[in-house]
Amino acid sequence: MLFATLEGLKRFKIPHDFEVVSIISLYAKWIREGRLKLDPSWNTEGLKFTVQDPCKLVRQSLGDPVADDLRFVIKQVCGEENFIDVWPNKSNNYCCGGGGGAIQAGFTENRMKHGRMKFEQLHTTGADVVITPCHNCHTQVKDICKYYGGKWQTTHLWNWIVKALVR
Repeated sequence: MLFATLEGLKRFKIPHDFEVVSIISLYAKWIREGRLKLDPSWNTEGLKFTVQDPCKLVRQSLGDPVADDLRFVIKQVCGEENFIDVWPNKSNNYCCGGGGGAIQAGFTENRMKHGRMKFEQLHTTGADVVITPCHNCHTQVKDICKYYGGKWQTTHLWNWIVKALVR
């Protein structure tokens, strides 16, 4: 939705006096301002986290600043020592293979083949949890994990924000 809004404003030259911002950047802002208080001490098992940088959000829209905000929020949620970044990352991260209609198209074998590189990248981190801010990435990362025998849990960021919230 964010990419579609940005692209529509640009393509159709729609005048506007507002900034389009990702919820991830708002989470980061609210944490920095002390409005959203998080405590990573819930992570007593030392779960390791990594992240999938969505193509539309990072490479094709808001770039590395939103990827940096994403990493900041995750570290606040799980503890900086429990975050393992992928390589390459941010604007240079690999596509998961699930976007552009691929999830809905029904060509599962093609998606799995395309997702092999993403699987290897995520698997190499040894993370227990892969945060996926995009619903297409979420489905694809979950599917390639199962298909190739991965062990991680695929989740959205807000699931973990809830665990780390304090009053």
